[in-house]
Amino acid sequence: MSDLKKTILDCMDQVAVIADCTLIENISDDTVLLQSGLDSLGFAMLVAQLEEELGTDPFSEMELAVYPRTLGEFVTVYKNALS
Repeated sequence: MSDLKKTILDCMDQVAVIADCTLIENISDDTVLLQSGLDSLGFAMLVAQLEEELGTDPFSEMELAVYPRTLGEFVTVYKNALS
């Protein structure tokens, strides 16, 4: 597992506690984000948390908004923003 993916999963765990959500077990690259256990507020909190951790919010910097469907796509958005 990449360091970036681990950071994202760790942040998801933190946000789930704060937002009082329960994440599903065994989240993988193919997991549909809306089925992960976080709701839309949880994802907004996740993006804010990741901005603190990684120093970027790729969604606010996009010219054309892309909404990732799976965890793998979500990780790729951050990977591209950091490269």
